[in-house]
This record gives sequence, structure tokens and C-alpha cells, in this order.
Amino acid sequence: MPQQIAPMTDTERWIVSSAVKERYGHDVEIQDVETEIRLYIDDRELTLCPGFYWLERGCHFVLSKTGDSRYRSMFFYRIRDRFSTGREEYDDIGDCVTTLLKMQADEEAKRLAEDEVSGNG
Repeated sequence: MPQQIAPMTDTERWIVSSAVKERYGHDVEIQDVETEIRLYIDDRELTLCPGFYWLERGCHFVLSKTGDSRYRSMFFYRIRDRFSTGREEYDDIGDCVTTLLKMQADEEAKRLAEDEVSGNG
């Protein structure tokens, strides 16, 4: 039987939206989504997990809740161009979203520098 994961809470939404607002300097629309995740490497079935999705500066962000105080996140520009934080799972949503935003800021800076060097910036 598939595992049931509790929905995101108002507190979790506030933590994520506050971090995103601090990063970008304005409110960003954060949507409630459901993601399908293989919770364990040997799982055959995907588990439906509650999550948040937002789009900012051409980058898509997904943060999923995989259990009680368990979170995963990623960002991508194109579906084949996905990035993780390098950590499989977090036990604190604040750490998860902060690390996600930091990794994306680093990637954004790298892309801008590459564009300047190639003359596209």
C-alpha cells in the first residue's frame, strides 16, 4: 500500500515563501503541487508527495515533502538541465529551501559570467 504523506502546512509554506521573497526581493507565486518520487532507491513504485513549485528568472523550482520532516528539492531551466543541492534529503525545510536558493544563485552567476565571456550578456 502506498505511503501517505501529510500535506504541506501553513508554517512550511511561510518558511519557503519568506526565503524566496528574501532571495528575490519580491513576492513570488508558489503553487501547491504533487510530485511522484521514488522514496527509496529499490522502490518499484513512485510515491505521490506534496510539494511547492515556483518559477523565477526562467528557472523552475520544486520542493517536495517525502515524510514527516523530510524534504527534497531541485531546480531546472529545461527538463534535461536539472540540478540538485547535492544532498538527497533534508530534515529541516528551512535548510532545504535555503540551500536550494543558494545553489541556484551560484548557477545563475556562473551562467551570467559565461554569457559575458561569450558575448551573449
